Amino acid sequence: MARNNTSRTLAAGEMLPKDIQKLAKRMSKKKSSSSSARKSPYSGLWTFILSIVSVIYVIPIILVFMNSFKKKVFINKAPFAPPTAKTFANWDNYISGVEKIGFFSAFINSVIITVGSVLVIILCTSMCGWYITRVKTIFSKCMYYLCVFSMVVPFQMVMFTLAKTSDKLKLGNPWGIIVVYLGFGAGLAVFMFCGFAKSIPIEIEEAAMIDGCNPVQTYFQVVMPILRPTCISVAILEAMWIWNDYLLPSLVLDKTKYKTIPIAIQYLKGGYGAVDMGAMMAMLVLAIIPIIVFYLFCQKYIIEGVVSGAVKG
Repeated sequence: MARNNTSRTLAAGEMLPKDIQKLAKRMSKKKSSSSSARKSPYSGLWTFILSIVSVIYVIPIILVFMNSFKKKVFINKAPFAPPTAKTFANWDNYISGVEKIGFFSAFINSVIITVGSVLVIILCTSMCGWYITRVKTIFSKCMYYLCVFSMVVPFQMVMFTLAKTSDKLKLGNPWGIIVVYLGFGAGLAVFMFCGFAKSIPIEIEEAAMIDGCNPVQTYFQVVMPILRPTCISVAILEAMWIWNDYLLPSLVLDKTKYKTIPIAIQYLKGGYGAVDMGAMMAMLVLAIIPIIVFYLFCQKYIIEGVVSGAVKG
């Protein structure tokens, strides 16, 4: 389709023509709903086996939930027994745990770190993956292989250097640790975004450029909607890791001022191995509820995004 004003650039706030927007949305829906995998003749058997495996994984969560409503004396005596009238502790464990560890302050810190880190990782790594896919230079190839190599390096090899560097750069706060998580989470995210971006037809981007889009507008108005399944998959994987992470915040954060939920829960351990099991079980339930709810809302995209990012291209 010919254009007379090919050199025109879109003004700030100006949207793409409707035909390009419809094409980008169609590509996004096509990639998010496509399921070309053939059914295996053993699908019923695999469903049965994986259902049993799922139940095995869910059992510990059920036990934690049951024990959170039991008096701490009976948790050690009968950890697998459901609460009874004699062992039921009402909401005492939850109230005690919230008061002892300062749960709401730790919850706010965890939310700031998790949400901020996930947003920064998605924005930066999706742009990086798109750049690596479209710009074929030695620099882009080296950048890609460095990101892949970062997934292989064990965390224990860099943890002491990381703690020293973050202390010198004053990153021991909820905003500074976001930079650290960006560095450690970029490898997997760039790998997935590169794999998915290779499957995006370059003609869509060329059409947007003909209509006056600069690279930034092309990315946000055309590429980003198509990358939505991979963005959600990366968000789920990174959010589960960051929310539950204990080691990295314990090395970087100033624990006298800032505590995440995993760090705060550790303060329920007393001297000589004494542990308030009732309060700990209650706090574990409160800690896993947000990430489970987030996963249930987004889980339909995770397998599709992982497969698209790892296989295509």
